[in-house]
Amino acid sequence: MTAKKGVLDVTILGRSYKVSCAEDEREELLQAVSYLDGKMGQIKASGKVASTERIAVMAALNIAHEYLAVKTPGGFDIADLKRRIEAMQAMLEQALAPQEKLF
Repeated sequence: MTAKKGVLDVTILGRSYKVSCAEDEREELLQAVSYLDGKMGQIKASGKVASTERIAVMAALNIAHEYLAVKTPGGFDIADLKRRIEAMQAMLEQALAPQEKLF
């Protein structure tokens, strides 16, 4: 089943944008917008970068660096953690399934 798409109005660094978004992804997109707006606001407040384009590039670089830090061998890989948790849940469900028949 395909999720219904809609248009969401967002504001980043004082500028409005229309973004196409599936209804079931709306909250995650709003969180991403808030995070990006915060990063760009920090860079702008530092006073070292003036143009919006350069602020956006610096924010993208900072966010990419954060992302890669959790993906590297020395970092914390969230996707791997989620896979491991799902595998543990499957093992638990399999182990507990015979117990359900007892009650």
